[in-house]
Amino acid sequence: MPRAGLDPATVVAAAAALADDAGLDNVTMSLLAERLGVRTPSLYKHVSSLADLHRRIAALALTELGDTLRDALQGRSGRPALAAAACAIRAYVVEHPGRYATTIRLDAASPDDPVAAAGARVLDSLSAVLAGYRLDPADTVHALRLLRSLFHGFAVLEAAGGFEMDTDVDDSFDWLIGFVDRALTS
Repeated sequence: MPRAGLDPATVVAAAAALADDAGLDNVTMSLLAERLGVRTPSLYKHVSSLADLHRRIAALALTELGDTLRDALQGRSGRPALAAAACAIRAYVVEHPGRYATTIRLDAASPDDPVAAAGARVLDSLSAVLAGYRLDPADTVHALRLLRSLFHGFAVLEAAGGFEMDTDVDDSFDWLIGFVDRALTS
């Protein structure tokens, strides 16, 4: 019988917090069990494996990111929407580097996979940003990949402490947003 108060959502939330604190590569079932005050076999009543746990963290992270983007984009279009999306992604990745790391490479198991649904919400938000620009519809996927690559790359590098030059990181980020806005506008 599962321990009172322990359920899949609690296990996933604790694992996501552990991933943010210790790094995704350091999340193990035994360390998670220790954090939750249970024996490792107890976790398998709630998740089937470490891979299952990672998928569930990814679904949580994409849901959180989708909610963050939705809220940030309300009432915005064009450059303000672009800046809001970029800032929302950057803040999320810097605040939650471990859980975000689970979202990098995922294949949806089926159309109703929670990862697919949550990922689609993120892409829908980025598509809404692009709707404020006059893009050829044939270029939408390319533009989505551009946004994801730039925002992801900047945020992951920042979260890892990868910007050591004297120039202010916020200035560089603002420059990136302006550059993308000009590219999408032209």
